[in-house]
Amino acid sequence: MIDLQRIREDSQEVVRRYKVRNFDAADLVARIQEVDATRRRVQKMLDGTLAESNALARKIGELFKSGKGQEAGLLKEGSAKLKKQAKEFQETLDSASGELNELMTRLPMLPHPSVPAGDTEAANEIIREGGAMPELSSGAMPHWDLAKKYDIIDFEAGTRVAGAGFPVYKGKGARLQRALIDFFLDEATKAGYTEYQPPLLANEDSAFGTGNLPDKDGQMYQVPSDNLYLIPTSEVPLTNMFRDTILNEKDLPVKCTAYSVCFRREAGSYGKDVRGLNRLHQFDKVEIVQVVHPGKSYEVLDEMVKYVAELLQKLELPYRITRLCGGDLGFASALTYDMEVYSAAQGRWLEVSSISNFETFQAQRMKLRFRSSEGKNQLVHTLNGSALALPRIVAALLENNQAKDGIHIPEVLQQYAGFEAIG
Repeated sequence: MIDLQRIREDSQEVVRRYKVRNFDAADLVARIQEVDATRRRVQKMLDGTLAESNALARKIGELFKSGKGQEAGLLKEGSAKLKKQAKEFQETLDSASGELNELMTRLPMLPHPSVPAGDTEAANEIIREGGAMPELSSGAMPHWDLAKKYDIIDFEAGTRVAGAGFPVYKGKGARLQRALIDFFLDEATKAGYTEYQPPLLANEDSAFGTGNLPDKDGQMYQVPSDNLYLIPTSEVPLTNMFRDTILNEKDLPVKCTAYSVCFRREAGSYGKDVRGLNRLHQFDKVEIVQVVHPGKSYEVLDEMVKYVAELLQKLELPYRITRLCGGDLGFASALTYDMEVYSAAQGRWLEVSSISNFETFQAQRMKLRFRSSEGKNQLVHTLNGSALALPRIVAALLENNQAKDGIHIPEVLQQYAGFEAIG
């Protein structure tokens, strides 16, 4: 959630900034102001009534002690009225506080000033491109045909087992998956990230804390009998490990990495975007998460973008970095950079990573703070990024490196895979 103080101080600026997201917040912000004013007014009345009631109770006690029981008895009726009034104020306060909290959860994160306006990915800004574009011979195949030709991914078997979007990797296809996971984890460790192996299930509080609930309720697989969710990314458990925690400033930044299987319903996906490995319901990913001092988060964001770009360079993949426009921005993100690789046989760019700064959005929900050197508790900033998601990386590696004698494996992966080519 955003800080309520921002709305109190300049509601018009808040509404204006939300327009960058194509989100009309005027009515919602107005209602928040109204409920907040009611809550603060009732809180003041409750405090006054409780103070008066406590003072009267002390006076009654003193009268009883001094043997003036009759006078004390006369005051008891007034005390009972004050207690009844306090109870009514408390009920009104609880109702207003509940509504205010519900209204605040509807607000996405305020976009960073650098976020471009726009409502489709066409408005995203291309920041930089890198790597050499492959030159494929005529007759080059998309990855789903290459997978069948070399018997490394069985899409039909996965469909029989679980349905579309659950491929089965086999032989060198499975070993390539394992090679990428090990490579990504080793690189993250070298960069100072601590490796974790988190749960693949998360409770409702965890999903709410990272902003997946209620925004992405329809995209998450749920285990209703236990009220648990299959994680859409290891960002959820990694960040929530620090929920309701006060860190020391000297311990920042906290850098975490994890490999996990990820689960996403991807409701509404259709057409060419879902062919082969382009969009799956279950996939492997290595994630990086940082919990940082608020004054350093955008410097860290730039470092994380550079780090992911270096991974793509080592894999010898052509890539580009885009800054997402407001309409393409995630609910919890203040600023997001997407990393895309070029899939030569498909002739299109595929997103393989999103690196986001959530500022205090997640920290506010999770009550994740740090104690400064002056002893003051402050909200941290949280960031995360895919480093990397495997399916589209595999798709690009297969397509871009195909040749007449097989599919060549980038040198950096050969020691992990144990082979130089597929074919």
